[in-house]
Amino acid sequence: MSQKSKNEYLESCRARYASRNRAGRSTMIDEVSEVQGWDRKHTIKALNGRVSLGQGARKRGSKATYTEVEQRVIVEIWKRSEQPCGKRLKATIALWLDSYEKHHGKLGAMTHCKILQCSARQLDRITAPHKLGAGGRHGRSCGRASHRLKTTVAVRCGPWDVDRPGWMEADTVSHGGGSSSGAFMWSLTLTDIHTGWTELAGLWGDSGREVCAGLRRIEARMPFEMHGFDCDNGSEFLNTTLEDYLLRKVRPPQWTRSRAYKKNDQAHVEQKNFTHVRQLLGYGRFDDLRLVGMINDLYESAWLPQRNLFTPAMKLVEKKRVGSKIIRTYDEPQTPCDRLLACDHVSKESKLALCEQRAALDPLLLSELIETKLQAIHEIIGEIEERRAEERARAGEPWAATAGAGYVAALVAIAPLAYTAPAPAERLAKPTTKRTKNNQVLVS
Repeated sequence: MSQKSKNEYLESCRARYASRNRAGRSTMIDEVSEVQGWDRKHTIKALNGRVSLGQGARKRGSKATYTEVEQRVIVEIWKRSEQPCGKRLKATIALWLDSYEKHHGKLGAMTHCKILQCSARQLDRITAPHKLGAGGRHGRSCGRASHRLKTTVAVRCGPWDVDRPGWMEADTVSHGGGSSSGAFMWSLTLTDIHTGWTELAGLWGDSGREVCAGLRRIEARMPFEMHGFDCDNGSEFLNTTLEDYLLRKVRPPQWTRSRAYKKNDQAHVEQKNFTHVRQLLGYGRFDDLRLVGMINDLYESAWLPQRNLFTPAMKLVEKKRVGSKIIRTYDEPQTPCDRLLACDHVSKESKLALCEQRAALDPLLLSELIETKLQAIHEIIGEIEERRAEERARAGEPWAATAGAGYVAALVAIAPLAYTAPAPAERLAKPTTKRTKNNQVLVS
């Protein structure tokens, strides 16, 4: 039976329902419930005319506060600003809304006001349908044992107590695709503890010389001086090349290291490794030297200005345990640039340069520039993967045809097979007969 026939049948039953007695109404309710597939309570409401059908049906509840116009603007800014949470998005909208109107046309006064007044919880509800559930993937750590510098570089752990920028946590991110074999690209990450200002540099390998070159590149553009340098126990940091670079400065920074196998000692930079590097470049293998220059250009011209100047972040103010729960309190979302401008230990010249730099940039243009540069990087990666697939096919590898051009095998040497001779069968099987001990007693 079609829906139109069901509606006509219900209208016919409605006309006859009022004239039936108690038994007749009960019989009609059973019949309509069976035909329509409804519950008896819903059928009674429908026969009494308290349920509207078809075009007359209306959604219950109050009307939506935010129309499609406001939601479209919010979702567009949320996507362009790397999909922050509701609290950070509320602070981001205040910075990005003028740029949105410049590119997409002026919004109405009421629409502009409603977007700015939208709460953080409502922003989460608006952006929730547009989020994609992506499975997490963890990288593979690789490195070598360090040497005597472990006895000279002090171990630092516990919370930071600093009131000025310049105290940096440093770490490296491997772009080897899960393999430490051969030459490939690395990313050097430095995060300021006080403001959250983050700097990145692409390296060709993880040698001490490359780390020093990355540090020179970063320090040349940082808006403040480096007072402290906290790293992990990897050989890319604990080496004589970096020792000469740090300790022979006019004002050498305080050099410390984290505890071995305690990644939470560097929680600030470990967080930026994911949000600033992995979410941008992924976990693939970058073993072409051309990619280093292209990624450094991406970092310096678009990605870092967007993250440091136009992307608010929250800082943990207090953490306490109440029973079995841990309650965390965060401050208001602010960009690293705003935290620098609010710091009394930053010079007026540096603050003026930061204001001029942010005024000269457009967050939406930076977002488009990021996508353009990423597309060029992915084209080179696609060419490399296709060339590898063709080489495997010519070599006659059986899995080359089925793996596809996007498959990259990890260049890891196969470990030698450890062979152990099997134990005799009579030792593995349980004996069927019970062995009894014959105790002989000698009597004189």
